Amino acid sequence: MSFHEQLIDATAAERAHFLAAPVIADCLQGRVRLESYLAFLGQAYHHVRHTTPLLMNLGGRLPERLSWLRRAVAEYIDEEIGHEEWILSDITAAGGDAAAVRMSRPDLPAEVMIAYAYDLLSRGNPAAFFGMVFVLEGTSVALALQAADRIQQALALPNAAFTYLRSHGTLDQEHTRHLAALLERMTPADQDDVVHSARVFYKLYGDVFRALSSVGERSCN
Repeated sequence: MSFHEQLIDATAAERAHFLAAPVIADCLQGRVRLESYLAFLGQAYHHVRHTTPLLMNLGGRLPERLSWLRRAVAEYIDEEIGHEEWILSDITAAGGDAAAVRMSRPDLPAEVMIAYAYDLLSRGNPAAFFGMVFVLEGTSVALALQAADRIQQALALPNAAFTYLRSHGTLDQEHTRHLAALLERMTPADQDDVVHSARVFYKLYGDVFRALSSVGERSCN
């Protein structure tokens, strides 16, 4: 069994808890409100805009035993840079206020997730950052394309409102295969830290989605 397969098994409980977030079930069943989709895009903007700075930070903090990862990190940066602007374009196409999102603060769950990612790099093992990559890209592959179809059907929004979800759902399929190869080369100690951080990120990312449920509830009142 590859380490990537072991990682999937080791985080099964945390992944199940993440997928149990009410807003995810509602979305996949076509029960979604425009307010919830715009709220999701707003929080996605806040964490995606940190992807490139985090990757640049990671590249500079890799110890010598992980120096072989620098080329892969550089490739990730090249592919991820500017994706937060796709999200702002989606917000505009969906009828939202992209300028207000750009100037806003993230909600607490997204802010905590971002802070934990920076803390891993400044205080922990930089290899553990790939636990975040595993969670975000894995959930994207599992949900993004299907979610985009369900949301578009429910809300009758144009294709231009789904650039982020559809592009990432496709792009992250390639990234997941690449990530599996990188994880396989890590030492057992580094792999253990990846498992730990993946479990934490499932919890933190799940909290972002659970907070979106309150947006839908408020919009019904």
